[in-house]
Amino acid sequence: MATPGKNGTVKDIILNLRMRLVVIVPLLLLSTSGFVSPVTKEFVVVIDAGHGGRDPGAIGSASREKDIVLAIALKTGNYIKQNLSDVKVVYTREKDVFIELDRRADIANKNNADLFISIHTNAVRQGVSRNVAGSETFVLGTDKENQNLSVVMKENEVITLEENYTTRYEGYDPKSPESFIIFSLMQNVYLKQSLELATLIQNQFRERAGRIDRGVKQGGFLVLWMTTMPSVLVETGFISNPAEEKFLKSEQGQDYIASAIFRAFREYKSNIDKRSSFTTVREEPVKTQTAAVTAAGSAEIFFTVQIATTREKKDLNPANFRGLTDLFEYPATDRYRYTSGKFRSYQEAVDYRKNITDKYPDAFVIAFRGNTTIPLSQAIEATTKR
Repeated sequence: MATPGKNGTVKDIILNLRMRLVVIVPLLLLSTSGFVSPVTKEFVVVIDAGHGGRDPGAIGSASREKDIVLAIALKTGNYIKQNLSDVKVVYTREKDVFIELDRRADIANKNNADLFISIHTNAVRQGVSRNVAGSETFVLGTDKENQNLSVVMKENEVITLEENYTTRYEGYDPKSPESFIIFSLMQNVYLKQSLELATLIQNQFRERAGRIDRGVKQGGFLVLWMTTMPSVLVETGFISNPAEEKFLKSEQGQDYIASAIFRAFREYKSNIDKRSSFTTVREEPVKTQTAAVTAAGSAEIFFTVQIATTREKKDLNPANFRGLTDLFEYPATDRYRYTSGKFRSYQEAVDYRKNITDKYPDAFVIAFRGNTTIPLSQAIEATTKR
């Protein structure tokens, strides 16, 4: 097996990533010294125009990917700003500049984004028919049959334009198919939400924008892997196809694509809001506040799954929580948070979360030491030494 870079073999990378994947989830929003205080803030969506600067992306007969996707990204953001006052739009770039893949993800993570949308155009390799056309949307996942490998490798290859990329991406080699084995180990906790948005986007492309629907697919895209929220990568069309290039390059075509992405986003957010009353309430850390957890009073470290946050106090009755039992409540400021289950190991909590995703798709694992929340990484490290 080929080695993916000077930092080690694929096996070494897998072992390293196995540890990183445990702590890269957004549960790090919890503070180190106590509970978190909910702060009502806007739903944050990060819109990423792929490529840029010295990286032109795919090249058509009369266009470059980086220019088309920037125009679509800005139009998409403007639609959102004009129609959804409770949404904050953040761009990874607003002009023709080169942004590294890890920086794009970092922008989303540092803004505590609720959603990440990366916009691209596609192209066939030389020797393949230029008649290939259509739009497709990707989520992070394992492409077991490698059907999408060429698209993934093309998009990930941009890291070779970055300095010290073998170090920054832990030896990952975008030109080595062996490197993609790492994605078979990924635990994408946002897969369901990402698939939901991707499906809505493809529906809009097909039904409203008149695009050929190439479907929702999975792939090991680095920019999606490094984000800690539901994420999609949209291939809006093939600029290697003369007719599709003309459409994507036109003002009207870009408007159609942008409005389709906007409508899909609006429906996605509406669905999220309907499923719970707390999805647009983000949690900001505070340093001093603590609170008691019902039925948990010792200094023992344990894991539980947060299922709901409400403004009104609820009785710990399974009927109020879609039939779930083993319920706990911990108040903070003007909100009440509810969890289900109490587990000695992180993996047990993860398995439980998977079992209840049909009832609470946005549930997530948190950790306590006695009556106080602690960082998940700290809890995992401590419990693995038992």
